[in-house]
Amino acid sequence: MSVDQSYSHSTSVFETGELSFAILQFTARRASSKFPCNFGIMWKQFLTKLQRKSSKFEPASDSFSSSNSNGSGAIFGNTIQSSSIGNPASSKSAAAVKRMTSSVFPSSVVAGIEPLLSFKDVSNAEKPNLFISKLNICSVVFDFSDPNKNSAEKDIKRQTLVDLVDYVHSSPRFTEVMIEESYKMFASNLFRVFPPNYRSNRGGGENEEEEPMFDPAWSHLQLVYELLLQFIASPSLDAKVAKKYVDHYFILRLLDLFDSEDPRERECLKTILHRVYGKFMVHRPFIRKAVSNIFFRFIFETERHNGIAELLEVLGSVISGFALPLKEEHKIFLCRALLPLHKTKAVGIYMQQLTYCVTQFIEKEPRLASTVIMGLLKYWPLTNSQKEVMFLSELEEILESTNAVELQKCMVPLFRRIAYCLNSPHFQVAERALFLWNNDHIMGMVAQNRQVIVPLIIPALERNASNHWNQAVLNLTLSAKKMFSEMDEELVLACQRKFEEEERKLPATEERKRMKWEQLEKAASTFRPVTGKTAVLVTPALAP
Repeated sequence: MSVDQSYSHSTSVFETGELSFAILQFTARRASSKFPCNFGIMWKQFLTKLQRKSSKFEPASDSFSSSNSNGSGAIFGNTIQSSSIGNPASSKSAAAVKRMTSSVFPSSVVAGIEPLLSFKDVSNAEKPNLFISKLNICSVVFDFSDPNKNSAEKDIKRQTLVDLVDYVHSSPRFTEVMIEESYKMFASNLFRVFPPNYRSNRGGGENEEEEPMFDPAWSHLQLVYELLLQFIASPSLDAKVAKKYVDHYFILRLLDLFDSEDPRERECLKTILHRVYGKFMVHRPFIRKAVSNIFFRFIFETERHNGIAELLEVLGSVISGFALPLKEEHKIFLCRALLPLHKTKAVGIYMQQLTYCVTQFIEKEPRLASTVIMGLLKYWPLTNSQKEVMFLSELEEILESTNAVELQKCMVPLFRRIAYCLNSPHFQVAERALFLWNNDHIMGMVAQNRQVIVPLIIPALERNASNHWNQAVLNLTLSAKKMFSEMDEELVLACQRKFEEEERKLPATEERKRMKWEQLEKAASTFRPVTGKTAVLVTPALAP
C-alpha cells in the first residue's frame, strides 16, 4: 500500500467512526518515523483538524469513560461480544468498532490494521501485521477473581485467541518479529507466581486424594496453551530462529508451571514440554538437568510438588528414546534422581509413572536390574503397609525384566525381604507377596536358584501356615507350599526339618537371652557412679 493510499484509507476509516483516535496517533508516529519529510507534516495537520472535529463529541467521550470506570466493560461495544471467528457477518460487526481505549488493551497495534478483523478479511501481505496486532491484544491479563469485571474485554480476548489458534494451525510462515511477539504474549499470560499452597499444612496421608483446584482463568489459559502447542509444533517454525526466544529462561519458567494445582494445566504442559524436547535438540541436556533439579528439591527439601507424575510421564517417553549403549549421564540420573523418588511420602501419587521409567531403563540395559533392585531395597518402607504393597507390585514388574544372571547378584537380600513380607501381620502385604509365586518368569528364576532361595522362603511359609490370622493368606500359603514341593520335594522336606529343629531349640535360645539380660541388669544395679570431681584411671581389660 502506497503512502497516499494509506492516508486515504485511514481518513475514510476515521470518517465512518471505525478506528479510535489512539490508533491514529500510533499510525502517525509510525508513519513519521518511516517518512520523516512532508508526510509527517501532513499527518500532523490532519490530526490537528481531527482534534477540532472531535471537540464536538467530548461529552459523549466523557460519558463513555465514566461508564468504563464503573466496571461495565463495554469498551468495544456490544457487537464484539457476539463475534465469532470465520463468520463474515461477525467480522463486519467486529470491523464496526467505534473506539478502543489503551487503559485495558494496548494501543500499540500495527498501523492501518484493525486488530479485530478476521484473517480471512485481509490479504496475505497484511496477515503478519494483523497477527502481531492480535498478539498485542492478547498480552493483556485480566483478573478472574471477579467474574463480572471486564466481562466484555474478556470475551474479546477469548475470541482473538481462537482466531490466533486457527491461523497458527494453518502453518503460516513465521518471521522473527512474529516469533518475538508470540514469546512476549506467552510470557505475559503463562509465567506467573502461584499462591501459597494452603493444603501443605494439612495432616493428610501420602495417598490421600485431594480435590483438584481449578484456575478461574482457564478459559483464557487453555487457548494460550493450545496456541503455544500449535506454535511449537508448526512445521513452518524455524527452530534455529525460535531457540533465541525459547531459551533456558523460557524452559525454566515453563517447568515452574508444573507446580500448578490445576490438573488441566499440568496436562497441557506435559504435551508442550514433550514437543519442546523433540523440536529443540540443543536444549535436551538442559531440560534433563532442570527436571533432575526439580526432583532433588522435591526429595531432599520440600517433599511438595504437584507435577511430579506429569514430569515422570514425559521422562518415560524420553527414556524410551535413549540410544544404546546408555550414556553415563543417564545411569547417574537413574541412581540419583529416579530411585530416591521412592523414599518420599507422596510416592503413591506418581508410582505408576516412576515404575514405567525404571523398567524402561532395565529394558534398555538389563545389567541395571541388580542396581535397581538394591536401590529399591534401600528405600523399602518398614512401617507403611500401603507403600509396601506398591513396592511389591513394582518389584514384580522389575523381576519380569530381570534375567537370572542379574538376579544372582541380589537374590539373598531380595528374598529375605520377601520372606519378611510373607510374615507381615497386614494381610494385604502378605497376600501381595504370595502373589509373586503366580508369576511364571519369577518361578522359573527361583527354580534355577532354588538351593539358595527355597531355604529363605520355606520357614516364612511354615510360620504363616501355623500362625497367620487371615484365611485368604492361609489358603495362598498352602498353595505356595504345594508349588515348591512340586519343584523340589526333597529340598522342601529338608528345609522343613531344619525349621522344626530350630523351633524346638527356640525355647532354650530364648532362655539364654533372658539370663543374659538378667546378668546385665544385676551388674547395672551394683554399679556406683563416680560423684564429684574425682579423677578415675581407666585401664583397658587384658585379652584372655
